[in-house]
Amino acid sequence: MTIPVSSAVPRRRSPWRLGAVGGLVVAVIAGFAAVTTVGASAAETLLSQGRPATASSTEAAGAFTAAEAVDGNAGTRWSSAFADPQWLQVDLGSSQAVSRVELSWETAAAKSFQIQVSDNASSWTNVYSTTSSTGGNQSLTVSGTGRYVRMYGTQRTTGYGYSLWEFKVYGGTTTTPTTGPTVPPGGSLGANVVVFDPGMSTAAIQSRADAIFRESESAQFGTQRYVLAFQPGVYNGLNIQVGFYTSVVGLGQNPQDTRINGDITVDAGWFQGNATQNFWRSVENLQVNPVNGTNRWAVSQAAPFRRMDIQGNLNLAPNGYGWASGGYISDSRITGSLGQYSQQQWFTRNSQIASNTNAVWNQTFVGVQGAPAASYPNPPYTVIPTTPVIREKPYLYRTGGDYAVFVPNLRTNSSGPSWVSGNTPGTSLPLNQFYVAKPGDTAARINQALAQGLNLIFQPGIYHVNQTINVTRANTVVLGLGYATVIPDNGVTAMQVADVDGVKIAGVLFDAGTTNSPNLLVVGPSGSSANHAANPTMIQDVFFRIGGYIAGKATNSLLINSNHVIVDHIWAWRGDHGNAGTIGWTINTADHGLIVNGNDVTAYGLFVEHYQKDEVIWNGERGRTYFLQNEQPYDPPSNAAWRSDALGYPAYRVANTVQNHEAWAMGSYAFFNVNPNVHSANGFQAPTHGGVRFHNIFTISLASGTIDHVVNNIGAPAVGSNVVPSTVTNFP
Repeated sequence: MTIPVSSAVPRRRSPWRLGAVGGLVVAVIAGFAAVTTVGASAAETLLSQGRPATASSTEAAGAFTAAEAVDGNAGTRWSSAFADPQWLQVDLGSSQAVSRVELSWETAAAKSFQIQVSDNASSWTNVYSTTSSTGGNQSLTVSGTGRYVRMYGTQRTTGYGYSLWEFKVYGGTTTTPTTGPTVPPGGSLGANVVVFDPGMSTAAIQSRADAIFRESESAQFGTQRYVLAFQPGVYNGLNIQVGFYTSVVGLGQNPQDTRINGDITVDAGWFQGNATQNFWRSVENLQVNPVNGTNRWAVSQAAPFRRMDIQGNLNLAPNGYGWASGGYISDSRITGSLGQYSQQQWFTRNSQIASNTNAVWNQTFVGVQGAPAASYPNPPYTVIPTTPVIREKPYLYRTGGDYAVFVPNLRTNSSGPSWVSGNTPGTSLPLNQFYVAKPGDTAARINQALAQGLNLIFQPGIYHVNQTINVTRANTVVLGLGYATVIPDNGVTAMQVADVDGVKIAGVLFDAGTTNSPNLLVVGPSGSSANHAANPTMIQDVFFRIGGYIAGKATNSLLINSNHVIVDHIWAWRGDHGNAGTIGWTINTADHGLIVNGNDVTAYGLFVEHYQKDEVIWNGERGRTYFLQNEQPYDPPSNAAWRSDALGYPAYRVANTVQNHEAWAMGSYAFFNVNPNVHSANGFQAPTHGGVRFHNIFTISLASGTIDHVVNNIGAPAVGSNVVPSTVTNFP
């Protein structure tokens, strides 16, 4: 969000619950209603003594080895090199339920460390974490399952290494069911998935939708989460207004299956006609025939418009054409005009439009039939005729009377929507192949479901997790409904994906906890090397928040180590406003929004804002980015407080080691409202050889602060006295 500075220039920023609808009861999937009977756990036993052990390092060759920490001899020890981090792990031989870990430290102990479990020694789940250990003899009660258990130290108590006399792991064999699955698949989609059918009266539907909107219209940091789901059919005379954390979806195979003769509206009356804070809402898989010929969708970040069929015009500005600050459309058809009006930046992909109206600073079209001619910077249209590689987002729908999730196929060199000429090609997954998580479920239970081969749906709600959710199986689908929000506690990474084919993570909001997490979402372990070109992992409508709701902290939001990952619309946001006590230079701290280490990663629609160091770092080869909206942090107290060796950090940095990279349509804003005298040297930074290329990039100051250059000391300064973009059409 950007504080408006001039009115002359646009600036940025119940009765129908699922379970008993129309006579169809779906609260519990048939055949899985019974509670599973499980066997009793084995008594606690010492599991680690004499087992194979390895470590990150040893203090001396042939001495102080890992094996000496699990030999049962209190007079021998493992000792590491004098560096951070270091680890010691033991192989239990098979997956075991771990209940307790004992550590007997030598004087050289860990101040900060985690106890972690894993089934493959590459994807780890925290079962204990501390930043204030004083060493000595410790007995830690834990709960987790894995073949491998390790101590992972990140800060030492002395200048020496880490040293353990003994590392003891206690537990028993994993608790297993005597009948049926460990975690019952399927289940209710939750009371906050509110389902309508065409047999209901218009008044009843409107009344329920209006009540939800009254609750959510201005509750920007509230706890409400809703899905308004319309079963296939025709609905007349509705105006569905969409507030915070609300998703409006059609339950047909295709958008035309569910027709709204009326409007689905986002406006900004709650914020005096300013749409720069209309975040966290979505609409999907519906046909809309607007009452007056034009539907209004005046949003900013994290508000995707997917699989929509607008029979008329679409207006992206609020009533009165007030400020609006960028958004996202994909897989949609607008039979009339796409009206950009006061939208500062906008990204549209794989869609069909009759025409486009207006441009402000950065309007981008990739694979869009009917797009205007490329003309950057006047008007600022960036047009890419085809989308090189994409898979549309999985979505919930009805088939044969049952609920399922449809997973579209991969497309290459495509344009236009996937459904206009017939059903979207893809695969239907029945609900009994999913575990439907509900608020209150633990990460351990979710991991148990994932480990037994189920996909995952999050009901609308907020989920606190005290260990990492591990996605280890190829082709797993993780689908959040109604802005399902995952908050990591105790500094854990919220979710990690193994280096496997075809995982789909969609529709989840990761909200940083009050103890700093190293990352919020990690795709692939460090050093991932597998080729996933034929079946890439997808990250779609996944959002990250640091502060605002709570005083969150995370060093980095999204870390991509795997190759060929496709990022299709993220908003990584270090908050500039929020609930009292959640925002400030030393309060909601975060270094980076996105780090890409994998090769051949493609990103469509990046929104990354306000992080305190390089906001995007690209280390992998042959990366491609189509559209970036960035704001540099509002709140550096001074240049010295921000960075000692240079003027600030760029929005997007390609590492000097990268030989090939290409990016289109990227903008970076300055609004240094805490200290308008702050300068940022560059919006973008990259190696200066011809293998790294930028097209149609710009910087702008929103009347507060200065960005001295666009890229690598090239380009005119963006200054607060002149709210006009400084552009570079091609670099180098």
